[in-house]
Amino acid sequence: MKKLLLTFVLFLSGLSAYAIPASIDSAIENSNINKNVVAVSVKNTATGKTLYEHNQKNPISPASTLKVITATIAADTLGKDYQFKTSFLKNNNNELFLKLSADPYLTRGDLSTLMKAAVAKKIIEPKRIYIDDFIMDSVEWGEGWQWDDDLNPLMPKFNSYNLDSNLLTAIIDPKAKGAPASIKLNTFYPVTFMNFTVSGGETNSVKFERNNHISPDMITVSGSVTGRTQKRFPVNSPKRYFIIKLEEAISDAKLEYYGDFPQKKLPSSGLTLISEINHPIKSVLTGIYKYSNNMMAETLFKVAGGKYVSNTGAVKNALKMVEAYCQKNGLKYENIKIVDGSGVSKNNLMTADFMTDFLVLQAKREDFDEFMTMLPTAGEGTLQDRMLYFKDVIYAKTGTLSDISSICGYLKTRNGNIIAFDIMISDPKSSSSDKKAAEEQIIRAIYNKY
Repeated sequence: MKKLLLTFVLFLSGLSAYAIPASIDSAIENSNINKNVVAVSVKNTATGKTLYEHNQKNPISPASTLKVITATIAADTLGKDYQFKTSFLKNNNNELFLKLSADPYLTRGDLSTLMKAAVAKKIIEPKRIYIDDFIMDSVEWGEGWQWDDDLNPLMPKFNSYNLDSNLLTAIIDPKAKGAPASIKLNTFYPVTFMNFTVSGGETNSVKFERNNHISPDMITVSGSVTGRTQKRFPVNSPKRYFIIKLEEAISDAKLEYYGDFPQKKLPSSGLTLISEINHPIKSVLTGIYKYSNNMMAETLFKVAGGKYVSNTGAVKNALKMVEAYCQKNGLKYENIKIVDGSGVSKNNLMTADFMTDFLVLQAKREDFDEFMTMLPTAGEGTLQDRMLYFKDVIYAKTGTLSDISSICGYLKTRNGNIIAFDIMISDPKSSSSDKKAAEEQIIRAIYNKY
């Protein structure tokens, strides 16, 4: 009882810190953001009735809120019991096959486990090790992704060879004042650092720049270093990184193999399973919904597209899957455009009206409560520091790109209704914090009114 009372007091204090707008219209008007660049749609999940709309038909880049659509449709195609399986198999000719699943959670430790399993089964000198990488195509970035953002750890390349999140960690230590800092990687990968750092100064301020005009694996590092700092950045070639780590795992396991790793589809028969690494789709969905992991979203989208057409995963196949899902469920998708699975590309276009229709559709699912709570509530994931007074009241996916902020999901209102909402703001003249403040004012007005 005391805990409930404390929660209620905190809730009221959170609301009192911000005046609740009299209406959604006034929340938009008072935001100091041009109302023409704001799109809002609010619908009752029980009836599907539209409660409020503003520019709801205007196509706007949805940023990461697109993941609600792409990941949900992908999960529907793959099934709730789907597993990302990395399998290691042997045929009667002492040839080994490593079948990849593009598992976003696969690590170099997992590769080591697979190689040691082979040795444990007395497989010491295989004739050949083949890799079946046909789960996905070789396109490593999405359409319209910003080429000058290729060191952003939130936007790593992705393909069948996903390993260690396709990221490297540079460890930077200061030396004598005025001297260059020490830079080393957490694991071996052939990267050359052009080191222009300076030890000392007031703060750690390190900048990485990839020298693509010389070599994509040459990185200029500049800035000042006062204490140990770490910086994560994407590997330039996930396949190259994977092969290097596979060779290390083979050597560590004392598996006698010094050949290459040709691509070959897994035969349909005549194979014996050595070992397998599994990660469930639910853990991937958690990474996407709660933490907005772009690599996971892209991988899931393509893999599901591949299953839909019974072929290699590719965006074009995933889009066929989306179109079929919309047609099956009566969703009018003519005014939207999807070009990737994560929302990173500004070429994606969404309407607030479509998004709330999609959310209302999900509310009809038998497992709706489970689905809704997979989205972060206040204090979790991408809502870690937002709207804490709405914990267990709001479940929402956020999206942020330069000039764009968006949020969509479900809100349990003061009147006991569960409503679906979508807010998108595309405005280069306002700051990200101003956009997010406007979103929260609109959400408070929705909570208060419905």
